[in-house]
Amino acid sequence: MDEIRNSIQSAIGLSPENQNKILYSLLIIVVLGVIRYAILKIVWRITEDPKSRYTWKRTVSFTGGVLTVILISSVWIKAIGQLGAFLGLLTAGVAIALKDPLTNIAGWFFILTRQPFSLGDRVQIGEHAGDVIDIRLFQFTLLEIGNWVNADQSTGRIIHIPNGTIFTQAQSNYSAGFKFIWNELPVLVTFESNWHLTKVILQKIVSEHAEALSVDAEKKIIEASKKYMIFYQYLTPTVYTSVQESGVLLTMRYICEPRKRRSSEHLIWEDILKEFARHKDIEFAYPTQRFYKRPSEKDDSPL
Repeated sequence: MDEIRNSIQSAIGLSPENQNKILYSLLIIVVLGVIRYAILKIVWRITEDPKSRYTWKRTVSFTGGVLTVILISSVWIKAIGQLGAFLGLLTAGVAIALKDPLTNIAGWFFILTRQPFSLGDRVQIGEHAGDVIDIRLFQFTLLEIGNWVNADQSTGRIIHIPNGTIFTQAQSNYSAGFKFIWNELPVLVTFESNWHLTKVILQKIVSEHAEALSVDAEKKIIEASKKYMIFYQYLTPTVYTSVQESGVLLTMRYICEPRKRRSSEHLIWEDILKEFARHKDIEFAYPTQRFYKRPSEKDDSPL
């Protein structure tokens, strides 16, 4: 073995001490890699839940990376005290040169500890909205919704947002807390329509589609009130009446799940169109123009 080390030193100038350090470093990488592989193999057998698998993979990978850095550093630096001094000087320089990356790391730590959102939540950060599909050390990733697509459906784009953004931008979470959203559908009918019958029809339709959700929402409010000051007196679907310039506005207000907003509107509107087609005294109002032609005056003056 000594002959091999001496041969390596004479060939590339690498001292036996440094050769040992390289060997130990490779050994650390291999051992931690095998442990990581074994843990993930066990997790893959125990659960098939994608979210659980992702969480384990991210946790094991991060922990393994940190241990690798610490153990290899202890091999190359003679004493732990020297390691601490080295890290202190390094941190001071990095804090000045890498302000934004450090802010992102602080944001990542805040996300993990305070959990303003987690994987799978539907959120809006500033002008960007979407489903959280990844959380990393420097950024989190959204599967975008909205934008040019109506009713909060996916656009197919992936948005990477720096973690530090959570300290400067307002965050809206569709999934945490109450876990339901209020949705409103305005229906405008003419002044000549039987608006009272229209309101009865709309109340019946919206109740059929959302009444069951109201019961579930009451249970969710009790749970959410333990953490947030959320209070709703009425959760049942309702229809409000108001008057616009071109007709009577009847607005349906009901509870729906964030990801089912468009499908609920689709089903409700189909029922509305079917019901209105059966009643001749109900007509949708829309912008119209009327022209009035003044009658011509007769010229009665003598010739």
